[in-house]
Amino acid sequence: MTPWILLDSAQVPGNGGELRLYQRNDEFSIKIVGRGELMNSRVHGSEDALAEHTCARLANCAQPRLLIGGLGMGFTLAAALQHLGNQAQVVVAELVPAVVAWNKGPLGEHTGHPLRDPRVTVNERDVARVLVAGEQTYDAILLDVDNGPEGLTRKENDWLYSINGLTEAYAALRPKGVLAVWSAGPDKHFLQRLRKTGFEVDEVHVRAHGSKGARHTIWFASRGV
Repeated sequence: MTPWILLDSAQVPGNGGELRLYQRNDEFSIKIVGRGELMNSRVHGSEDALAEHTCARLANCAQPRLLIGGLGMGFTLAAALQHLGNQAQVVVAELVPAVVAWNKGPLGEHTGHPLRDPRVTVNERDVARVLVAGEQTYDAILLDVDNGPEGLTRKENDWLYSINGLTEAYAALRPKGVLAVWSAGPDKHFLQRLRKTGFEVDEVHVRAHGSKGARHTIWFASRGV
């Protein structure tokens, strides 16, 4: 079997560990040292679904403005752009500059280089800071940060999924806006926090790879008027 080749590595701010980008033939993998694989270019069905389901909920929005927290391998961004019109604006918040560089480089070939799209703006900051800075700014906020409510890389990510973080997300959404949250698995306590914050919530389970692979969870939390 063809061995994996290490292409690059980067530190996650806040003692989040070391990310490593690997390639094997036309397959890419991002791993975190000591904790295994975070994402793989062959397994992105749930990331696609995160964007597709969110955009379907924005069908009546003429000029939607989206915030995507966590660039990853770019699949969520690419899928969102496919389902949005020319008047849409997408802000991508990515904490690790190297991840942005990887998407501008080798990873971009798999997703059609979505960072080159004029509708996209990249903000190399913690998505939590971007949230706090925007009041009724976004029609949708898509969070694919860490491993979901049970994070793997940074303790600071817990804030996003807390009552305080969800309250800020609610405030950053425009009326009838949608908060979409990806997770590796279900979390009944997080579901309760979403509802306690004031969201109306749909919980959807999708496969990681088409009709196969692990089942991931996406919450679609809608803000009222």
